[in-house]
Amino acid sequence: MSTSPRRPMRTQAPAGAAAAAVAAASVEAYPRIVATLIRVTGDWALAEDCAQESLTAALERWPADGVPANPGGWLMTVARNRAIDVLRRATVERRKLHDLALLTPDEASPEPEVGQDVVDDRLRLIFTCCHPALAIEARVALTLRTVCGVPTADIARLLLVSESTMTRRLTRARTRIAQAGIPYRVPSGPALTERLPGVLAVLYLLFTRGYVADGEPAFADEAVRLARLLDRLMPEQSEVAALLALFLLHHSRRDARRDAAGTLLTLRRQDRERWDRAAIAEGLATLDRVRHDGPYAWQARIAACHATAASVDDTDWPTIARAYDALAALRPSPVIALNRAVAHGYAYGPAVGLALLDAARAGGGLDGYPLAVAVEADLVARQGDRLRAASLFREAAAAVGSTTERRALLDRADELAP
Repeated sequence: MSTSPRRPMRTQAPAGAAAAAVAAASVEAYPRIVATLIRVTGDWALAEDCAQESLTAALERWPADGVPANPGGWLMTVARNRAIDVLRRATVERRKLHDLALLTPDEASPEPEVGQDVVDDRLRLIFTCCHPALAIEARVALTLRTVCGVPTADIARLLLVSESTMTRRLTRARTRIAQAGIPYRVPSGPALTERLPGVLAVLYLLFTRGYVADGEPAFADEAVRLARLLDRLMPEQSEVAALLALFLLHHSRRDARRDAAGTLLTLRRQDRERWDRAAIAEGLATLDRVRHDGPYAWQARIAACHATAASVDDTDWPTIARAYDALAALRPSPVIALNRAVAHGYAYGPAVGLALLDAARAGGGLDGYPLAVAVEADLVARQGDRLRAASLFREAAAAVGSTTERRALLDRADELAP
């Protein structure tokens, strides 16, 4: 059986335009195809392979035949036909073949509406990938590979392991899902309340991996996209909206975080005209729907204060300080205590910030953490001791692992040195 749709195509498209159309369609189509085929066949590897083969077929066919009216429908048809071919050769039971045969999207049909099974499949897939029976590293890797379609080699690079190790890790995760009988569904009632924080934690980690100084921005983009999907499919979950707002408000600064030479810029040195005002507006509107005081809500409110300020000095630091007080009470950690010291230092003076920094260090949780030294350097500089501050910035630079952060810290030291 041919794996290509038989409907007539549009006019011929240049190779570059066709490739761009494939890339654009794959963002939404790939996870829908994978999710739907997993639901029908129960075979993760088959679903991923067929989805990938549909993209390969599009790259081969669309330059000559033209981009179809419904690219996602074309990709789904190719993947479905390929799955039927594989299952038929493997003499899989008739029921699965029957179910697959029903997955014949009309190329002229619009994209699925919220609530239709093909959309819900993606939500089922996210919850399956983030099941608590899997280790957090496996959840992140499986989400990237299956939900986002990120190549295994890129995931391996992100998580600092070899490609062969990542391949084995993904295989073990899929095997674990099958052997443990992890259900392919979105939980309901108390189970949803219990499971949702784990899903949000994976998305938060994914965003952070893309947002750090030497991170891959594409991973932050994927986290934003998945948070939008969750918010669209679960609008009644306030903490989902809070997480999306947090992502949008932070991500609005992505183009202003570095100068032309690639040097990381602090908030004070960023050109705020380069901030993405549309992302800020969407983030603020999303935050307006949040009616609770969870950890992501407090972080989003802090980000909103930064996003709406004309400058560092015009920032509403007292509100940020109070938000960190609430966040520290809700979810105490050394890093939150460190950020609280920064906020209070700007709100009430560097002496207050240094006192809170000393308290945060008392438990030993910040031992060996170079950013704690950098915070001390900034507070000391604001007190007027430029020489000591420069020395502390150099100390932090020597300990930090990121080349980008090291260069930024050394630049701060050079600015303070006589």
